[in-house]
Amino acid sequence: MTDKKERDIEKHYSNAEFVAKLRRLADAVESGSRFEIQIAGERIYVPVRAEYSVEHEREGNEEEIEFQIKWCNKD
Repeated sequence: MTDKKERDIEKHYSNAEFVAKLRRLADAVESGSRFEIQIAGERIYVPVRAEYSVEHEREGNEEEIEFQIKWCNKD
């Protein structure tokens, strides 16, 4: 497996783009297939074994919800 560079990117999408990505993700999870997404020029392949969580953060007047998808790449 090729070593990949570390990366921490936050990409903003229009409402329509975000909805389309969420629908494709939901369809992949529901059908038990892997999810593919391109973020800032890099194609990411999310395996079926990925774990999904929702995180809520609050600091002062700001609140944030993150939909997280995590997995480990096999060696």
